[in-house]
Amino acid sequence: MRKTLMTLIIAVFMGGLSATQASPSHDHDGGMKHEGHGSMKHDDHGGMSHDGMKHGDHDGMKHGDHARDGHKMGGMFLKKKQIDDYIVSFHVMKPADGPSMGGSHHVMIKVEKDGKPVDGIVMNTKVVFPDGKDESKKAMKMGDWYMAGYDMQDGKKHQLMILFKTPDGEKHKGGVYYP
Repeated sequence: MRKTLMTLIIAVFMGGLSATQASPSHDHDGGMKHEGHGSMKHDDHGGMSHDGMKHGDHDGMKHGDHARDGHKMGGMFLKKKQIDDYIVSFHVMKPADGPSMGGSHHVMIKVEKDGKPVDGIVMNTKVVFPDGKDESKKAMKMGDWYMAGYDMQDGKKHQLMILFKTPDGEKHKGGVYYP
């Protein structure tokens, strides 16, 4: 399953990259500036408490695949969280050999509503590192996922935050901690 997932991610990345590079109106900011995270505070998770997370909801995974915290499965990190009316999946993994988004880790986010991926989103991501420094990047669409690469330290706690604008013009923000 991992090989299939990685093959799919690489194929989508290659197709998306080709389309992006061929686009004459390639806009790096997509109408949102990186400063858009300015209203996000270090511990701001879009009004959601830890109790509001759906810990057992990991589509198709067997209970035996879960680590003690229910989020790290075989070197893979996945957390689902409700942000406003959307279910947002945060997925972090080290890149496989081959094409990469840059950085030591890929941060991937999927936004769903009524069980279906939402299209037409513009998303910025932000990582707050263990030393308190932060870095923001615009996420690139790869199939149903939005991705950005960051250099993150293994075993150290990082805060992952997103700010996304839906087709209706509304902005939504939230985040989780990794690992």
